[in-house]
Amino acid sequence: MRRFWRFVAGLLAAIVLAAGLGTLVPRPLWPAAAAGEGARRILVLKNPIHTDIAIPVDEEVRRRFHFLVKAGLPADAPDVRYIVFGWGGRAFYLETPTWSQLKAMPVLKALTLDASVMHVDVAGAIAEPHPDVAGFDIGEERFAALLDYIAASFQQGLNGPVVIENASYSSFDRFYEANDHFNALVGCNTWTAAALRTAGLRTGWWNPLPVSLGLSMRLYN
Repeated sequence: MRRFWRFVAGLLAAIVLAAGLGTLVPRPLWPAAAAGEGARRILVLKNPIHTDIAIPVDEEVRRRFHFLVKAGLPADAPDVRYIVFGWGGRAFYLETPTWSQLKAMPVLKALTLDASVMHVDVAGAIAEPHPDVAGFDIGEERFAALLDYIAASFQQGLNGPVVIENASYSSFDRFYEANDHFNALVGCNTWTAAALRTAGLRTGWWNPLPVSLGLSMRLYN
């Protein structure tokens, strides 16, 4: 077990170094003409290892993600202001609701290869400014492209996105099967970065950690 954790520590150190270098090169290299402009304000929420995207709710967004209500998520409640989307590794997401429940196997899968899931939460008003919240204004066309990107991340079954039964942290969130695989190189924060580029924003070339993604967003937008 000690050897395993030494391996984990070494791998994490290498990821931190590569992430620092990946932050210094913007992607795309040149900004879009209308980047940072528009009437739609999206939020990026972060904790020490993970980022989510909070989408402001209106009737269009509710219709687009109507399947959430069918799974029991109160996305249509009048006090819901945001639907929060995140993509991540199946084992780590489902088996680690709190840091006290951290286990070796989900960590190993996250660092090597794992199936992926979408985590969806709902939220009321989210305060800005806040150290863990970054807001960005985008136009309608880019907002529609961002919704397309998020929707395409859900794995589709016979009746639409596939909800994972009996898997949630509370009554206000749900997990769904997702497309693509998760690993240390292509993880939750690279998914967020790709989504933000779809929205017309710039990120670092490779941002596996929230700190590098946040820094690149401040540098290039």
